[in-house]
Amino acid sequence: MEAFLVSVGVVALAEIGDKTQLLALVLATRFRRPWPVIAGVLVATLLNHAAAGFAGSFVTSFIDPTWLRWILGLSFLAMAGWALIPDTLTDTGAGPAKGHGAFLTTLIAFFLVEIGDKTQIATVALAARYPSLATVVAGTTLGMLVANVPVILVGEAAATRLPLQPIRIVTALIFAGLGILALTGFQGFS
Repeated sequence: MEAFLVSVGVVALAEIGDKTQLLALVLATRFRRPWPVIAGVLVATLLNHAAAGFAGSFVTSFIDPTWLRWILGLSFLAMAGWALIPDTLTDTGAGPAKGHGAFLTTLIAFFLVEIGDKTQIATVALAARYPSLATVVAGTTLGMLVANVPVILVGEAAATRLPLQPIRIVTALIFAGLGILALTGFQGFS
């Protein structure tokens, strides 16, 4: 249960104001059909985070636990710094595909934009930390939906009213806390 709740919370907070959330807003505005956009976000996130989770789980099979603890700790601290940097949609060349419906366009664009994104990297680290890959992927996917579905349904009005800087700070503090727990060898984190 801890792996699921941590995964949901970390990814939901990290996603607020992220470029994939901005993409979800753009796609919702463009298509004005929320359910196919939500379905595209869900499938893209499941595919992307499953791949990231497999990578994180694979790493644990050949890295010494002491080294893994340091790698995870430093990765979470790096994520804390990255969480403080605002994203813009112009950071990426990926945009909506021409001539496709809302679902396929969302699936392709969201999957591509999520590659190398902080929530994908967080999924790798969480899967390396927790033994249940399915629990981590379910949690990170739900975290993405928690952050993106309201934006898709309510649109720009909700997105522009969120206090992004305090949310970034809380997210950074959570990542930093996870990093410190990993580095200090906290029993629940070894």
